[in-house]
Amino acid sequence: MEIHGLREDAGVADWTPAYERRAVALLTIGFGLVGLDRWIVAPLGPSMIADLGLTPQNLNNLIAALGVSWGIAAVLLGGLSDRVGRKKVLIPSLLAFSLMSSLSGMVSGLAALFVARGLMGVAEGAFCPTSFASTAEASHPKRRGFNQGLQQSAFALFGLGFGPILATQMLAVFSWRVIFLLVAIPGLILTALLASVIREPRPIARPSKAEDTNPDKPRLADLFAHRNVALAMAGLFCAMCGIFVLSANIPLYLTGYLKLTPAQMGIVTSAIGFGGFAGQWGLPAVSDHIGRRVTAIIGFVAGTAFLFWFTRIGADTPVLFTLLFVASAFSFGLLSLLTGPVATEAAPAGRISSTAGLIIGAGEIFGGGLALVVSGIVIGHFGIQAMLYVALGGLSVGGVLMAFLKETAPRLTDGRPHPFHRDDSGLSEAEKAMRANNIARALENSISRHYL
Repeated sequence: MEIHGLREDAGVADWTPAYERRAVALLTIGFGLVGLDRWIVAPLGPSMIADLGLTPQNLNNLIAALGVSWGIAAVLLGGLSDRVGRKKVLIPSLLAFSLMSSLSGMVSGLAALFVARGLMGVAEGAFCPTSFASTAEASHPKRRGFNQGLQQSAFALFGLGFGPILATQMLAVFSWRVIFLLVAIPGLILTALLASVIREPRPIARPSKAEDTNPDKPRLADLFAHRNVALAMAGLFCAMCGIFVLSANIPLYLTGYLKLTPAQMGIVTSAIGFGGFAGQWGLPAVSDHIGRRVTAIIGFVAGTAFLFWFTRIGADTPVLFTLLFVASAFSFGLLSLLTGPVATEAAPAGRISSTAGLIIGAGEIFGGGLALVVSGIVIGHFGIQAMLYVALGGLSVGGVLMAFLKETAPRLTDGRPHPFHRDDSGLSEAEKAMRANNIARALENSISRHYL
């Protein structure tokens, strides 16, 4: 079977289930450290603002700078590993962003902090699509959504789940500068482990003669041959506009607008990470069964609804945590769905990293960069609470766009007719009722089916 150039047997040479477990575990931890290094700045923000004399808009722009540099690097370097090999990109980029995290704690002013975070974004932008491609190649095709969701869920778990709790607790003992140094250490250890485990995909490990004589990058138009690529770029922008605006500003909103204590703020903010962990793992896994398109629509609609409910709540810590957890689960789940299974299955043959890099780059530049700049301006004019409506606007538009996504889930597109995609025109009422019953049974069977 082939899904837009992605063969079912595509992967690394000498693949085994044991290799899949080791590779996915290390890549999952690696992306978790990406999230931790990137988002530890948000809960440290109030301390940095007091120490360096920053403003909330400065903090938004600082986080946006990393997003823009990440996005540009993902576009320019995302396809590099398709040509030179995964390890030649994974290892240097992991080492680089770990070192840049430590450098963030050594700077003395805003300008130097911008440089350090921008360079970190370049390294993470190179690591991100390459790690996604490596996870896809290490995975059995029927576990691709499950494994890619697992890997990407660590971003939210480490960066926005454990991160705020870790930061607020460590601030009682260390300065924010020391915390930046400490969180860089695990990345240095993981660099050595990945170097010894990761294997190259088949096209790189054993190139064909055609690939040897035509090593040039594909035309940009080739990457857009599948309409899901453009839709995933736009959808990722909308999802990132929602979740990243929240991630950057929730600590300031909770302490400055709702007047929660720092400890309460850390607990509520962690809901973004724990909810994101559940959603980034769960949504792609569910999409293996019910389809990418349906799952994407549900994610945007539910994320919008629960975030709107969150805006109606005052300083009630348990309710705030619960609503933010659910809203983040759906919203963050969209990130892993669009950059994981949707990107992988829309990619031309041998160009998974290139396609993922293009999608991630567009989402980061606009959703992780421009949206944060806009939210900073909105906050400056209307107050910190106004950022919630910037996030709501992004999620609302995304739900409309996903209606046009083309289904690519292997379980639904392997040549067998599937009940979700049949035409009911011209059927009698009895036939329609029978078909509805078949749909219900098919759904029940697919959800209860274990991964092979």
